[in-house]
Amino acid sequence: MTIRHFLTLKDLSTEELTQLTKRASELREMQHNGELYQPFKGKVLAMIFEKSSTRTRVSFETGMAQFGGHALFLSSRDTQLGRGEPLPDTAKVISSMADIVMIRTFGHELVETFAENSSVPVINALTDSYHPCQLIADVQTYEQHRGSIAGKTVTYVGDGNNMCHSYINAAVQFGFHLNIACPEGYEPDAEILKSGGNSVTLMHDTLQASEDSDLITTDVWASMGQEDEQKKREIAFANFQVNDKVMSAADKEALFMHCLPAHREEEVSATIIDGKQSVVWDQAENRLHAQKALLEFLLNQ
Repeated sequence: MTIRHFLTLKDLSTEELTQLTKRASELREMQHNGELYQPFKGKVLAMIFEKSSTRTRVSFETGMAQFGGHALFLSSRDTQLGRGEPLPDTAKVISSMADIVMIRTFGHELVETFAENSSVPVINALTDSYHPCQLIADVQTYEQHRGSIAGKTVTYVGDGNNMCHSYINAAVQFGFHLNIACPEGYEPDAEILKSGGNSVTLMHDTLQASEDSDLITTDVWASMGQEDEQKKREIAFANFQVNDKVMSAADKEALFMHCLPAHREEEVSATIIDGKQSVVWDQAENRLHAQKALLEFLLNQ
């Protein structure tokens, strides 16, 4: 039996991803209706965290509990990983005891190495290169409010980081066009950008990138591990705030998203994130339902 992993959006086909977002919406409705659905009693999710988290930990842990299973929180301080045990050894041991593994870490090669040595499915819950779980929730949220995202225009404003990289993958997999607006010197990885082909347009002008867009999304200017660059980035990103002027350039029915946590009056103005076009709270909640759909998909393979 082939083990399926979810390290980037490219690990699933367009059809599988589309079904995943639909299933996430079904699970959201079931949970809102108080329907008890516990298909994974006795199953264990091992959660390895080397980066702090709110939405990721709560969504995976809550989701596994709602499925009737158990989620085990592991940090580098709690395991031999923090004392230098080889990663392949750790992967072999943990996967021999748990039914599925979720990892939130720094280098993407760490989740790749873990997956290569794991006997159970591995989920990338964020690395410095990709954040695919967030994109499942984002697409689910767009479809919840506006229908299919295929053929739409999405604008990502900000750093060419892991969120940007996953949006590039999503544009190809879900069939929308992505405009990227970022300062010079903060572009996404060249190879990942190239993989987007004609589905992606890179710009250095926020208003131009946002014109007639159906969805505007952004992220913090300084991600975890970049705090010492905060002042430098504030200067570089000064013209890359999502505000009323930017949203006015987009389609009148455009939505605003942010993966959170957000810094009001930095990457987004308070009038936008707290305004009527913002769907960030549905987006945040949908991490739970998207995670459950992903767990169900991988555990049923």
